[in-house]
Amino acid sequence: MYSTDTDYEVVVFSVGDTKAGTKMGKLQLKNLKDDTVLNCILWEETLNRYDSKIFRTGNIVRIVTASFNERYNNCLVSSLQLIKEAKTGLDENEREKVYAELISYIDTIKDEKLNAFLAGYFAEHKDRIKIMPAAKLMHHNYIGGLMVHTLECLRYAEANMELSDYKFNRDNIIAACMLHDIGKIFEYTIDLETGLIDYDEKFRKEWLTHSQYGFSICMTQGFKEIAKMIAAHHGRSDWGAIIDLDQKDLEPELYFIHLIDNLSAKFGKINVRILEEKGV
Repeated sequence: MYSTDTDYEVVVFSVGDTKAGTKMGKLQLKNLKDDTVLNCILWEETLNRYDSKIFRTGNIVRIVTASFNERYNNCLVSSLQLIKEAKTGLDENEREKVYAELISYIDTIKDEKLNAFLAGYFAEHKDRIKIMPAAKLMHHNYIGGLMVHTLECLRYAEANMELSDYKFNRDNIIAACMLHDIGKIFEYTIDLETGLIDYDEKFRKEWLTHSQYGFSICMTQGFKEIAKMIAAHHGRSDWGAIIDLDQKDLEPELYFIHLIDNLSAKFGKINVRILEEKGV
């Protein structure tokens, strides 16, 4: 049941065109009392009354005026109130700190060709790497989120390699952690003022997924083992994996990178609100 004193967390927001040629906003909110999801529509007239910052992921808002369906899980919003503005992500100093820690892993790679490739690639694209999210919605969806996710993967991988009797090629594992989502620096756009995330349409026309991008650059450089890990890191083809882990006789490293990635996505600093609660 809807109440005017109910607080909601902004989950995701997007703007599209109606058949009539006007703008329409789609806003998904999470009820902070019971975690139920509310899907909202805002017509162009309503959108024009608000600064887009109000729709930032993680913001806490209250619905002032709206018309609801019978189940109260969909509504047409006429008026919103901002209760608490979310952090957009890592600030500049935090981004520098996380980026420096990422780069420190490259220094530990003994393979000279791989070391040189990673150092050159991260230096060339450092401005994008520092700001991009790891996802639009699912995890680490804030400024600098991709770096936080990548760093979590590196830490999880190091800890688990130390505990395992299996002889991993450490250089390849570190590189796979650093590159498995690197295509996301081109797949997404992020507004540094509002924190709003969207897909880059140019990337989507040229590439199927960020996995395909990472796989391709590694194959081009001759890093075939790393390319296979990137190809399998989503685990299942219907989740976007190029190599489905249901296949037989696959290398253990493929499962390892998938599980490491999944751990960070499920248990890491998933969104802006959790980032604020726990700190970087």
